[in-house]
Amino acid sequence: MVYDASQDSSSVQFTVGKLDAGMAMLLTEENHLIEFPSLLLPKGVVSGSIVNIQVQRNAAEEVRQRETFRNLQEDLMQQYGSAEPQPPRLKVRSATQTAITLEWDPLELASADLHRLVLYRDDVKSSLQIPTDQTLVKVSGLDVNHEYTFKLVMKTSAGSYTSQVLKAKTHALDNLTGIHVAFGDYETEAEIESLKTCLERIGAQWSDQVTLDSTHLLCRTPQGSKYDKAMQLNIPVVKPDWLIACETNKKLQPALSYYLN
Repeated sequence: MVYDASQDSSSVQFTVGKLDAGMAMLLTEENHLIEFPSLLLPKGVVSGSIVNIQVQRNAAEEVRQRETFRNLQEDLMQQYGSAEPQPPRLKVRSATQTAITLEWDPLELASADLHRLVLYRDDVKSSLQIPTDQTLVKVSGLDVNHEYTFKLVMKTSAGSYTSQVLKAKTHALDNLTGIHVAFGDYETEAEIESLKTCLERIGAQWSDQVTLDSTHLLCRTPQGSKYDKAMQLNIPVVKPDWLIACETNKKLQPALSYYLN
């Protein structure tokens, strides 16, 4: 019987021709030749056997698959089409006479991939290489008591997203609040406590570890893990006398003459 497209099913008679482990050659009464998977033929069929193959439309499965595909499209739209990356928001973390540290909240990328971060200072692209997993950057070598503008551009697989323009100003020489020191190796804790008291008087800060926020490392001997970290981050390592001189003169002192080395 010839297949009728208006019917839900049809049955066609074939004569089995060549037969092997993979494919069978089937011949219709109208001498049409087709290839058919031999695994789907009944057991015992050999060359010359007569078989009837019935084809039936599975309308219910068509509906189910269309519904599944439609749901998948909606899920993809919800996950990838409705959300997009958000521009970063720059903030001033700290400032000194010659450096400004900027920070931003963890980036909202949605489903996009982050390619790189580019910082602009006064609309000029900075040469700083910012790791994509970092949320702060220290800009050094700035002029004293000078205002700058910054913006951060986030390059993603979904395009570029630019932060707001942020204004930030370096400190004047008599503003010592930007000093943030760490302490290296000392013979006594009493000396460290004395230096902390000095920092409190001038409104400066200290921390136990050397970080990107550190402006100076105060120590007596060029050794230890904190010293190595300061050298790695290019943080000035100075004698404690530098801090005393800053307080005495009521303004930031050049570190050159107080370098430990």
